[in-house]
Amino acid sequence: MNQRFPAPLPAPAPDLVVEDLMIPSDTPGISLHLRNKRPRSLEAFSAERTVLLMHGATYSSESLFDVPLGGFSLMDDLATRGYEVYAVDVRGYGGSTRPPEMDAPAQDNAPLVRTEVGVRDLASAVDFILKRRGIARLNLLAMSWGGSVAGAYTAGNNDKVLKLALVAPLWLLDGPAPIDSGGSLGAYRRVPVMEFRERWLSAAPEAARASLIPEGWFERWAEASLATEPRTDPLGDAGGSRTIRAVNGPLLDIREFWAAGKALYDPGEIRVPVLLTHAEWDRDVPLASAQDFFLSLRGAPYRRWLEVGEGTHMVLLEKNRLQVFDAIHQFLAEDYAPDGSRRTG
Repeated sequence: MNQRFPAPLPAPAPDLVVEDLMIPSDTPGISLHLRNKRPRSLEAFSAERTVLLMHGATYSSESLFDVPLGGFSLMDDLATRGYEVYAVDVRGYGGSTRPPEMDAPAQDNAPLVRTEVGVRDLASAVDFILKRRGIARLNLLAMSWGGSVAGAYTAGNNDKVLKLALVAPLWLLDGPAPIDSGGSLGAYRRVPVMEFRERWLSAAPEAARASLIPEGWFERWAEASLATEPRTDPLGDAGGSRTIRAVNGPLLDIREFWAAGKALYDPGEIRVPVLLTHAEWDRDVPLASAQDFFLSLRGAPYRRWLEVGEGTHMVLLEKNRLQVFDAIHQFLAEDYAPDGSRRTG
C-alpha cells in the first residue's frame, strides 16, 4: 500500500527576514545564539505574534526547529503565518558559546549546563526580545528537556509569558530515561548523529518504521545537526564516527530528579494557557508521564492535550508533524475571555 504524506507547504517565501544574533548571557564570556525569522512586511510587533522556541537535551534549536524538511521548517511555518519567531540555543548548544570545560576531556569536569542554567539562558533570551520589540510578554514553545526549562521559567515568570506550548515536556519518569545509557557522567558526551536513526525508529512498531520518516529527511536533518558542531573542537572526533558534543547537566538532572520521582518545579504555578502535545510511540516521555504533567497544571486558565497517532519523541521531524504545527498555530491564534467565551474584535 502506498503511504501518503501530508502535502508540503510552499517553499519559504523570499520575503522572510532571517537574522542570526549573538546576545549576552548572564555570564561574562558566554554568548547565546538567537535565530529570528519574520515576514519582511511585519512592522508592528506584539506579544500575540511573538514566539520563542527552546530545544531539548541533545540537539540545538536549529536542528529541531529549522531544518527545511519537505521544503520548510517549523520556524518557516510560523513565520509564513505572520509570527515573529525566535529560537535560542543555551550555552553549549548550536551556535552559542561552548563553556571552556568543553575544550578539555569530558571526564575532567562535572556535568555542564544543568536545568537552572538553561532557565537563566532562556530568561536572557526572553528579556532581550521583550526589550528589542518593546513588548511585555511573548509566547514560549519548547520540546523535551526544553519543556522542563520553559515550564520552570514560566512558573516563576508568568508576567512575561502569554502562552506556553510544549511538545513532550520532560516530567517525572518511572525509572531511568532511555537517553541515559548509564555509567559516570563527565562534562559532556559525544553523540554519533548518523547512528541515531536506529534508536529513533526503534520506538515505532516494526511495520511502521519504513514510512515514519519520509525519504531523505533523516539524512538532511543529520547533516544539519552535524553542521552545528564547531570546527574548533580541540579534541577532534574521538571514536571514529561523526559526532556532536552534548552537555550532560540535563542527564544529571534526570537522574537526580525526574527519574527519582522528584520535580524540579511545580507546574501548578504556571498561570498561562498551556498546550501539551505528545505522540503515541514516545518512549522518552511515556504516556503516563505526560498525563501526570497535564493533571498537574492546576493553575492554567485553560489547558489542552493533543495526542498524535503514529509518532515518536521526534514527531516534529516525522510524517505527522503538520498535525503538531497546525495545533500550535490554532493555540497561538485563539483568544478566549476569562469566562471561556471567544473574544471578538
